[in-house]
Amino acid sequence: MSLITLEPNYKPSAKEEYMCDKHLEYFRQKLLNWRTELVKESSDTLQDLKETNLNEPDLNDRASNEADQYLELRTRDRMRKLIKKINQALDRIENGTYGYCEETGEPIGLGRLEARPVTTLCIEAQERHERKEKTQADE
Repeated sequence: MSLITLEPNYKPSAKEEYMCDKHLEYFRQKLLNWRTELVKESSDTLQDLKETNLNEPDLNDRASNEADQYLELRTRDRMRKLIKKINQALDRIENGTYGYCEETGEPIGLGRLEARPVTTLCIEAQERHERKEKTQADE
């Protein structure tokens, strides 16, 4: 349980020490809220899947329902993977490594973390990975 209380509308600032207690609490709350939202959406998806009738007499309706169900299952799988990444980010907050590149140890940066709070790489390391993947894909 956190002892840090953030003022309403608090946003991390570069004027503060990087990954100070306020920053960590801000991102912890952001990740927890995001996870709660995803779990709720996942539950809604499950309920929708239970209510879907795949035994439509019309083949076009049945195919449409199957395509919708496939899309729902893919979305749910993506949510599951994202929840896993959120949990890993929360673990990094707890162990003091959150906000630092897992490859270089350099700060990831507040802007990047704000946009993608589960990221583990700084921009430079991410760009290297993407160039490497592109090179391997081109071969």
